[in-house]
Amino acid sequence: MSTKHEQILRHIEDLAVGEKISVRQIARALTVSEGTAYRAIKEAENNKLVNTIERVGTVRIEKKKKENIERLTFAEVVNIVDGSVLGGSGGLHKTLTKFLIGAMQLDDIRRYIDAGSLLIVGNRQKAHQLALSEGAAVLVTGGFDTTDEVKKLANSLDLPVITTTYDSFTVATMLNRAISDQMIEKDILLVEDIQHQLSNTSTLFIQETVGQFNKLSRETSHSAFPVIERNGRVVGMVTSKDVVGKQESEPLGKVMTASPITATGKMSVASAGHIMVWEGIDLLPVVTEAGLLDGVISRQDVLKAFQLAQRQPQQGQTIDDIVKNQMHSDTENPQNVIFEVIPQMTNQLGSLSYGALTTLLAETGNRAIKLTKRGESVPENLSIYFMRHVQLGSSVTVEPQILHMSRRVVKMDITLYSEGEMIGKALVTYQLLER
Repeated sequence: MSTKHEQILRHIEDLAVGEKISVRQIARALTVSEGTAYRAIKEAENNKLVNTIERVGTVRIEKKKKENIERLTFAEVVNIVDGSVLGGSGGLHKTLTKFLIGAMQLDDIRRYIDAGSLLIVGNRQKAHQLALSEGAAVLVTGGFDTTDEVKKLANSLDLPVITTTYDSFTVATMLNRAISDQMIEKDILLVEDIQHQLSNTSTLFIQETVGQFNKLSRETSHSAFPVIERNGRVVGMVTSKDVVGKQESEPLGKVMTASPITATGKMSVASAGHIMVWEGIDLLPVVTEAGLLDGVISRQDVLKAFQLAQRQPQQGQTIDDIVKNQMHSDTENPQNVIFEVIPQMTNQLGSLSYGALTTLLAETGNRAIKLTKRGESVPENLSIYFMRHVQLGSSVTVEPQILHMSRRVVKMDITLYSEGEMIGKALVTYQLLER
């Protein structure tokens, strides 16, 4: 039986896009406390099912697919620019296709604007009216208001008119940054992107026996299964190692690993991979916020995801991307890396930043391991025990040396040189991801 929290989330998902909701309304409709309703609405907001806007309220929005994540809703625009809604709040759930600055004549605006776009403009009421008539929303900069006639038109068309105290250039910069951040988020693989869905996941109930495990193992050729209660809550994991030498009639509750490590759909694949390596897990249950089984991922799924991510074109640049783009293999010794310190890699003092340095060390070691073992690895521990100032524009050579390599662990000494002098020393430990 589902909890009140789950019932509220399902109720919110069933609401029409654009519909307003409130804590009091949910509490009254589903006969729950306002505290329970508030917590469920907050989770729905984290899951991007609703968006809360000051002086407007909470609005049901369309959950964006990963391939369309680079588009912003007008509700998100309001939050990004610290704005307020002058009219057309019924269209806040809609997605903008592009934005343009209205620093031109009205006839020229008409040529560039189209339905679904956002016009960024000052206190030019005729431009506001023109944009709305063409199916576009309006963002009024400089903190200006608009006419009652424009507000009435916005309400009738469900096209938002938003005002902000920022100027047009600042607003355009903020929106560009928000789109870039979302494009980076799009590139980050989440567990929900690679998991085997519940319909394709073999499970066992805690009341079942070792004999039923053996039967399911023969049918599926799998050696590990999540153990659940009747309501779908994950209570354990059982593997072929757990049932060796056990009687067929032995209950699974006595042989399973209770309270297993789990993942959620919003966890990154990198985090899940680290957990699986460090804990020696081959199969990881994926659960909902309420602890109900939602699917599973295997170590093989994680490896495939890492390989796929390396082949994808970057659409937004993180600091890791910037550092990696500056790294080049030494032609004489392919394990060595050469790079130049550029402004994006420095701190406020003009030195190579600690974040860029750790990325550089970790990636250099990964490259060396791939050349030696041709396998995937993740850094587990990094100790920098000598470091000198590395100024902007410096050319640096990084030399990795493998000190010890076992089946699961690699220990590596990494040295940095600039202009023939040693400028840094680090010891990095990696865990190997086995296939």
